[in-house]
Parts: sequence; structure tokens; C-alpha cells
Amino acid sequence: MSRQELIEQMRRDWDARAREDAHYYVAFGRRGQSEEEFQATAREIARSLEMELKRLPAASAPRRALEIGCGPGRLMLPLASHFAEIHGVDISEEMVRLARRRLSGLANAFAHHAPESDLRAFPDESFDFVYSYAVFQHIPAREVVFRYFAETRRVLKTGGIARFQVNGLPETAPRYDTWCGVRISAAELAAFARAHDFQLLALEGPETQYLWTTWRKRPAGWGAALATVEPPPAVIRRITNAFSGEPLAPVRGRFASVSLWVSGLTDEADLNALRVRIGGRQGVVTYIGPPASDGVAQVNVLLPEGLDTGLQPVELLWFERPLCRPATLRLTRPAPAIPHVVRITDGVDLLSAEVISSGVIKAAVEEVAEPGEVVAWLDGRRLEAVEWFLTDPRLPKWEVNYRVPADLGGGRVRFELRMGRRVLGVKELELVKASG
Repeated sequence: MSRQELIEQMRRDWDARAREDAHYYVAFGRRGQSEEEFQATAREIARSLEMELKRLPAASAPRRALEIGCGPGRLMLPLASHFAEIHGVDISEEMVRLARRRLSGLANAFAHHAPESDLRAFPDESFDFVYSYAVFQHIPAREVVFRYFAETRRVLKTGGIARFQVNGLPETAPRYDTWCGVRISAAELAAFARAHDFQLLALEGPETQYLWTTWRKRPAGWGAALATVEPPPAVIRRITNAFSGEPLAPVRGRFASVSLWVSGLTDEADLNALRVRIGGRQGVVTYIGPPASDGVAQVNVLLPEGLDTGLQPVELLWFERPLCRPATLRLTRPAPAIPHVVRITDGVDLLSAEVISSGVIKAAVEEVAEPGEVVAWLDGRRLEAVEWFLTDPRLPKWEVNYRVPADLGGGRVRFELRMGRRVLGVKELELVKASG
């Protein structure tokens, strides 16, 4: 398929989805959501984007923002209050029409149709903040996504911030479509940032479906000179568990992540340059926060495999050069793995936790090594898993879809998940047969 044919396919598919049920395809929840319910799904995402605004330099001029893939304006609506102007682009003319209607009461919000899936409508150095949520994982061609990245470099002001979400799961398919789009690894994002003079500030959720990255635009040549920078000394003030705030962490599992609270950290700090070694092994630095009022910045690190319990040294380095004196961290044994059910929903209407109308039941399970070990029963009948995929390898967490037998009528049923003799979860569900 040529690039132009691909763009046409994206446009057709998303126009059709917007006409069918824009709320469902944008929020991945129940079909037929009300305006209030749909807009409520934006709250948590908007708050996470607002946190990134702390990274922007003090405003000397009115700020402008751009959303790539704005859909019907769900995120633009709450974020508009932070900017003198906020713009959104979308390949779907139908989505843009809905966005303009949603934003009609705001004089500073503008939705634009981008039929060629690009940012050509905007001049260089136009925006302080560029963001995108749940868009790039629906694009079937890598070149389209990376062109958006390059165009973001062009339209951002120097010092501006970009915040994107991509699908960071490993490659599993030879071909992607306009719903299940391409996967982009944390390593690829880091390489792009380095090559295009972006200061890499976050790679949160590596190897998961929801990988977030934050970049700051730096002047041309910044990346090449980074290794020659001689940063000032820093001090690790304390180390806490990234989840609980306790001064310890288990050596593996869900909570095997720490926050270093660092004073004197250089403004040039970047995930491509900063290293953290724990017990002599290199961790995965995922986040560098803006300094607080006391000058202390947060640096989050996923613990490496193979660590021993007990007190272990923690080293902060600039490439391979020490930035400060080592600190110590107490590492503990992880809690025993207990396989458990996270949630059970309809396989299509993900907000529907009680009513199954699609003929598919989706179960999310954690701390399960192999999903094939989980067996599902529906009113005593064993169900076959039709699809499963790993959504977080560190837990591990799986999503498994089970097909409801076609000869089952509607009504209340008992859904049960087991591993051997262990019952993982039981839930009463309401089966609704699709009309027609």
C-alpha cells in the first residue's frame, strides 16, 4: 500500500468510527456514553499532562499548545484554560466537526482538519507544548509516526515540551491496521531524541501498551555535545520506593522501582546521559522531574535483575562519570507471587463490568507466568481463550479474551477463573444477546 493509500484508509476508517460512535472509539469504554460520562474519562489524562507544564520556562509571552490527534476535543476542553491558544489536528473531518462543536464556547480553542496526517498548517517555533494521547498506537505505518515526531521538533519553540504516548509492547504482527497500530520501543524513542536534539526526560512504562515519553526541544547540536558537558556535583538526599515512599524496595516485581531525590542536578540532565547503578548493576532510568522549590529533583529508576537483598550502593553517573558520592538502599525479598484477577469486563465495551453484550469476556490477570495455565468456566462449561497478550512483563500482567458459546442464551451466569485447584476469581455476569 502506498503512503497516499494508507492516509486515505486512515481517513476513511476514522470518519466511519466518528459517525458510528466517537465516544466509544476515543475512550475505549462503553458504547453510547453520555457527554458527561465521556468527558469524565479525560480527567486523569488531563491531570497527567498538566503536571508536565511545570517543565515550561516562566511565561514571557502567551503560551500556545497543540494536540496531535485531537478527536472530538475531549482533552482540549480541560486543557484550554492553561493556554492563550490551544490547537488540535485530526485526520478525520468528522472528528474535527465534533471537536468544533464541543469547543464552541471557547474563544481560544481551534480544531483543524489535517487530511495529509501532518502539521504543515503551522509555522516553525509555534508552540510551547505539543502532546498526543492514544493516537500513535492506531497508526499502521512507522514513517507516519516518526514524521509527526520530526514535525514536532519543527513547530515547538526552543525550550518547549512534547509529551507523547505510544504502544511500547514488543513487535508481534507483520502488518498493522488503523486500530492496532505500530509498536515503538523505548530504545527507539531514546535514539530519536538523541539524534534530533531533544532532551529526553521520561520513558515511563517501557515494554507496555501505554509508554509515555517527554521531550524538551534543545538548540541544534545539543545532543552531540552532551557527552562533553561537565555537570556540577550533585547530592542524593534520599532514596524511597517509587510507589510507597518507604526507604526500601523489593529486588523484583511490581514495586521494584525507586525514586532518587537529588539536589544540584544539572539542567542538562537527560535519560540518554544519566545512569544509575544499584549493587553494581545498571538500572533503567525512566523519569527526571522538574526541580521543586528547594532545588531537589526526582529521578525514577526501575531496579535491574539479579540484585541481592540487603544494603546496596546506589551510584548516580553522567555517562560513566560519577556525579556524586554513592548512597545506599535497602533491598528486600519480594512478596510471594499470588496470581490474581485485576478485572473482568465485556471484551468490547470495557466500561461494562457486569453486562456482556459482545459475546467476548475479557479478563486481566497478574502474577501469572503463562496465561494458558488460567482456565475459564461459564456455568460449568469450559471456555477457550481466543486471544491473549502480555501488557506488562514486569508483573507479569496478561489480558485474555474468552468467547461465550453461541448456544448460550441471555441471563445471569457464573464466570470463574482457575489455576489448577486455585480459584482466582468468580463473578456473576449478565449475558445479553446481540439484537439481529
